[in-house]
Amino acid sequence: MFIDEARIRVKAGDGGNGCMAFRREKFVPRGGPSGGDGGHGGDVIMKASLSHNTLVHFRFNPEHKSQRGGHGLGSNCSGYSGEHTTLEVPIGTLLFDDDTGELIHDFTRQNDEIVIARGGRGGRGNQHFATSTHQAPREHELGRAGEERNYRLELRLLADAGLVGFPNVGKSTLISRISAAKPKVANYEFTTLEPNLGVVSVGDWPHVLSFTVADLPGLIEGAHLGAGLGIQFLKHIERTSVIVHLVDVSDGSGREDPVEDYKTILDELKSFDPELGKKPTVLVAAKIDVANPDKLKKLTAMAKRRKLPFYAISAVSGQGIEELKYAVADMVQTHRPIQLDEEPEPLATRKPAYPPPPSSARRRSS
Repeated sequence: MFIDEARIRVKAGDGGNGCMAFRREKFVPRGGPSGGDGGHGGDVIMKASLSHNTLVHFRFNPEHKSQRGGHGLGSNCSGYSGEHTTLEVPIGTLLFDDDTGELIHDFTRQNDEIVIARGGRGGRGNQHFATSTHQAPREHELGRAGEERNYRLELRLLADAGLVGFPNVGKSTLISRISAAKPKVANYEFTTLEPNLGVVSVGDWPHVLSFTVADLPGLIEGAHLGAGLGIQFLKHIERTSVIVHLVDVSDGSGREDPVEDYKTILDELKSFDPELGKKPTVLVAAKIDVANPDKLKKLTAMAKRRKLPFYAISAVSGQGIEELKYAVADMVQTHRPIQLDEEPEPLATRKPAYPPPPSSARRRSS
């Protein structure tokens, strides 16, 4: 099940309460206060991982809590700190504050992680309240509550190239031909109901270039208004570096003008996001093994007028496939965003969210 949206509620652990106790030991008169501090509550951490490719594990488990801190004990013993809870999300997930709509973080790299709810600080025990004039304090602090937040998760696939076009133009057949992906392929519209990802490799070792391709469900006129599958999957093309636009030039589609097909899909992309119309585009005439010569000639002339890279292919026979692969690889290499090589610093080495309570060595007792 491909789930690309989910809402969750997270609750960090509360801090433990400080303890009120006095040292009562033989031969130690007036031992003074010995109440320990409460432990800090656990944080809720969100981390990008390759172990997941959808948000289905959040759809049916929307609430997540961290362990609370332990209460302080006598003999200056502090309570235990609560364990952190780590939530893993697919790479490409956007984290929004569900109450304000603010974008909190974009998980674009493996092992990228942030704290989305901080645990409460533990309360101080009565050992910290002793002074020269107040040698038997009975004051102690309660632990602070952990943060409680509502978030909305939205997954946008990270692909270098996206295949777009009307339903049943051959997108699934093409991605199954150029990669190891095995999408459902059938001769009817809306065969693809969820995006498919494939990895394409071109060149010979050691000069091999790999890039990812996303096969997006077919678009129709009015998709940005909810027609067909609507805009449910259009967001996944926003992250692509290159758009591969397939147009059916055979007579099997029932549509007469391939140029109008191209313009219709382009208008839908622009209506969803004007920036999509500016992305580098490769125009592909699909199904040339059964092509109508007049349609192919008309589409070729339009591509020449608009100065679009144009390739005619047959995913069934393999004609033109290799040329298209190398052309898309060159465009991806040119327009792919620069990626940093260094990995983000893991949160395991981060400083505590709150400074520890003052050391018991500083307390003053009689």
